[in-house]
Amino acid sequence: METTLMVLDKVNSSKDLKNLSIEELDILSGEIRELILKKVNTTGGHLGPNLGIVEATIALHYVFDTPEDKLVFDVSHQCYPHKILTGRKEGFTNPDKYQKYTGYTAPEESEYDLFKVGHTSTSVSLATGLAKARDLRGGKENVIALIGDGSLSGGEAFEGLDNAAALGSNIIVVVNDNDMSIAENQGGLYTNLKLLKDTNGQAECNFFKSLGFDYYYVDNGNDIESLISTFNKVKDSDHPVLVHIRTIKGKGCIAAETDKEHYHWIVPGELDNDYSPAVSQEESYESITTDYLLKKREQDNSIIAISPATPGVSGFTKEFREKMGNNYTDVGIAEQHAVAFASGLAKNGAKPVLAIMSSFIQRAYDQLSQDLALNNNPATILVFWGGITGADATHLTKYDIPLIANIPNIVYLAPVNKEEYLAMLDWATEQRNYSVVIRVPMCQMVSIGKKDTTDYSVLNKYHVAESGSEIAILGLGNFFRLGQKVKSLLKDKLGISATLINPRYITGIDKELLESLKANHRLVITLEDGVLEGGFGEKIASYYGASGMKVINFGASKEFTDRVPLEELYKRYHLTPELILEDIQNLL
Repeated sequence: METTLMVLDKVNSSKDLKNLSIEELDILSGEIRELILKKVNTTGGHLGPNLGIVEATIALHYVFDTPEDKLVFDVSHQCYPHKILTGRKEGFTNPDKYQKYTGYTAPEESEYDLFKVGHTSTSVSLATGLAKARDLRGGKENVIALIGDGSLSGGEAFEGLDNAAALGSNIIVVVNDNDMSIAENQGGLYTNLKLLKDTNGQAECNFFKSLGFDYYYVDNGNDIESLISTFNKVKDSDHPVLVHIRTIKGKGCIAAETDKEHYHWIVPGELDNDYSPAVSQEESYESITTDYLLKKREQDNSIIAISPATPGVSGFTKEFREKMGNNYTDVGIAEQHAVAFASGLAKNGAKPVLAIMSSFIQRAYDQLSQDLALNNNPATILVFWGGITGADATHLTKYDIPLIANIPNIVYLAPVNKEEYLAMLDWATEQRNYSVVIRVPMCQMVSIGKKDTTDYSVLNKYHVAESGSEIAILGLGNFFRLGQKVKSLLKDKLGISATLINPRYITGIDKELLESLKANHRLVITLEDGVLEGGFGEKIASYYGASGMKVINFGASKEFTDRVPLEELYKRYHLTPELILEDIQNLL
């Protein structure tokens, strides 16, 4: 049943805001906040960033003439109030339509959304392009970029600011400063932001002015009247302007205001009074990672853990960070710097372990290639959450294999159990000959209870888990278990005892083993939890191309999917044991 609201019911587009009084706008902010709390507690999603930006979003749409004036969001973690005000409130007032709209800006949903954005530090660069195009065609609209203080730590944010300041025409950058990234802000820039806040924007030392921006400061960025006053001053400016607003992340929810890191994003039900998060006593790949690093630090002070502002992805909790002390560094939202930083650490004798989410590793492609691999420095990179998922189009994690595995000098490993993972970690951090990346399994942890004694310095040697004939199954990483199921089904349905292989190495092929399969196999199938084009399976198919061996590659297609259920994707890509068997039967 749809919620009835006193003021929001009058607002069906941003233009309706202009008919409201300040008092009504204040009431509206409370109504929007309540809708966000109810919806996010039901579906899960970004909470703190959206609660903190409500008043600023109302003020922006009240003052500027959107969508004629262009508003560009950075990372989209704070776009829920914007969606509510721009014709999509049913996705927040009607529980039956909670899933109708994506959690990020999306041009296919509304003319108010200029870009599909889910990665950080991009808004100023995008807005600078919009402004320059406007100038070239003689347009007059305002162009506004909204960026959080955490996003300022990303290199693209500086590049955008640097060029926006030199534009010489209308561009308005709004810096939403709430003293937080996902976790605490890290970097020298935040010393100046603090100084500006402490001096009510009056400090002579001003990073933004030094670039060339006309600078305005709003100390209470959650006061609609103050925001409207300042935005009216900068509207239709003929030069680059920056408005620095101080807001409260999580405003209106005591839990989110108190623990800003935890409530940045929540799971369903987390705000319920009787909600009690399940505290798992079982090991996970995240917990054994942190346990390994803490133990390693006790023995070797050259070990250092690194996170590019996403510590939760890898289980780098506050407790872990505190215990690691000086042997932990959060570089801010700066994946490019993180990789180069790790390369420099490795070059000078340290043992860096950089933990990063698959979706974000692509932001550092050049650094992986040039700063790290070309110099062959022995840094260790842990890629978390790599695999096919039903995530938003902005956070797909299926592209890391072709991205990383085709860079020379990198050894990319895919463990299938706890023991392999720990052995790979040990080898990666101690060896000095290669840049090593490990794709941390994205599944329930498996332990075989027996130490892995593999010498991983002997590269590209696959492990034959079970010998057989006729058909060979190469189950890479996450999909080794799928390979086991396919093997069992082949035995039950076709009476074929297939060979099951755990490749372990993503970056190379075991020519000796592949050659030996020709003697008593007629089909090889590869299973990889990622995109096929440029991936692992194609290397196997290429090797056998000139021979009589038939090869079927199973994995994802190269496409941007958006919140498609994983079960549906597995059917689409024929990644169930039954569909794989059907394809095998059709070929044979």
